[in-house]
Amino acid sequence: MSLAEELMADFDDDDDEDLEDIPDLGENLKGVKKEELDDDIEEATEEPMDTTKYASVHDVAKLARSDEYLALVKQLEVELKRPQDEVKVTAPLEADPQYKLIVKLSHVAADIDNEINVIHKFVRDKYEKRFPELETLVPNALTYLATVQLLGNEINSKVVKEQLGGILDASTCMVVSVTVSTTQGVKLEPNELETVMDACNLAAQLHVNRLEMHQLVEWRMALIAPNLVALLGSTTTAHLVSQAGGLSPLATMPSCNVQVLGKTKKNLIGFSTVSTNPHHGFIYFHQLVQKMPPDLKNKAAKILAAKVTLVARIDAQHESSNGEKGAEFLALVESKFEKMLEPPPVKANKALPKPLDKASKKRGGRRTRKMKERLGMTDLRKSANRMNFGELGEDVMQEHMGFDIGQVKTGNVTGGRIRTAAVDQKTRARMSQKMMRQMERQKAAGGMTSIRSKMAGTASSVTFTPIQGLEIINPAAQEQQQCSSTSNYFSSSGSFVNIDRMTL
Repeated sequence: MSLAEELMADFDDDDDEDLEDIPDLGENLKGVKKEELDDDIEEATEEPMDTTKYASVHDVAKLARSDEYLALVKQLEVELKRPQDEVKVTAPLEADPQYKLIVKLSHVAADIDNEINVIHKFVRDKYEKRFPELETLVPNALTYLATVQLLGNEINSKVVKEQLGGILDASTCMVVSVTVSTTQGVKLEPNELETVMDACNLAAQLHVNRLEMHQLVEWRMALIAPNLVALLGSTTTAHLVSQAGGLSPLATMPSCNVQVLGKTKKNLIGFSTVSTNPHHGFIYFHQLVQKMPPDLKNKAAKILAAKVTLVARIDAQHESSNGEKGAEFLALVESKFEKMLEPPPVKANKALPKPLDKASKKRGGRRTRKMKERLGMTDLRKSANRMNFGELGEDVMQEHMGFDIGQVKTGNVTGGRIRTAAVDQKTRARMSQKMMRQMERQKAAGGMTSIRSKMAGTASSVTFTPIQGLEIINPAAQEQQQCSSTSNYFSSSGSFVNIDRMTL
């Protein structure tokens, strides 16, 4: 028995055992309606966290007070004060303390983003009592928290409205200022306002720590990912590594996901969303891509994201520690971009073929001579091509000056006659025997027209007579009868008649 047969036999045995273990549900489901089954099945939905029952922000945001986070922040402050020349990375990279610190900072940076979202939910639930419309006007978490911290209870203050321009863009600031005057919210209690402000301060502190972590990651990138730094620079590399959660997750990420890392949402209230770029991340806003024309930026971002993925895998395998591969990929990307910017090649005018005065092949024989005679120039055309010496030719039409009829014209008077040339049987138009028989059949089948005969083409074989009514006649016989009755000795259709002499 082959290996494939043994495998199929194992599958057959397993199927039999599994079928024996499956209970028969058909008997239990008899008489049960479909609506009752749908009611019994509960929909799996994600229940949002209820933050209204918490009195303090530290009850929902516990990261800032955790021992691990506090120790990491202290280590972060020490590393920021440490000179760059003293930092060395040892091999293997996974065992180096600096690399471990960078990986921890990348993971904690992602946790900080989640923590800020939780704080945003907490403040939103608390502050909707004062300004419920602000949630829809400012969707970004950090911008919302900064706006709440600025507004507080005095949302109609003129000074506050003037300071909103430093946080919000012009369009959103205008909409918020108009909505403030029409909101139905009520003022918060002092303890509620204090809770909201503590949450906003906590989010601001977490954001500051997040920026410091990003700064340290940016400083250490040249030691951890030298090829990525050579390709993108330390700033964009730090953004990508921090957003992906480390160098290893970035190396295992496909290029289509790397391209959208760092995308942001823009809120254009009441304005068009045509110009929004929902899939543009750190790669798109890199200086290499921004130097390209607008119609080539998306294509350039795809090319650069593909090379970033390859270079990240090189750094993850600890190869080319001097950044040589990254520089090679950078040169390759720049050459591709230059190729994209080149104008299309000019279409060259193709030269005509060289004229060769070579004698053409000519056939001979009786059939060829007959064909040349039949397709040759007629005597009338030859006469039209000849001109008399010393005579002024008459143009056939004014549109074509110099086009005359040559020696075909007879006489010197303007508008004279054209000499009729004798019909040459060699150049005469011919008709095949098959076509002649077909024309004869058309004549017999009622195909007679006024062109071939003097009879009208609408003549019919059915006539109306006053005696018999409808009568079928033969138009051809009627024509012959008319010809015979009108023919006499002096007529043009008359012919010679043979008279039989009687012998007496």
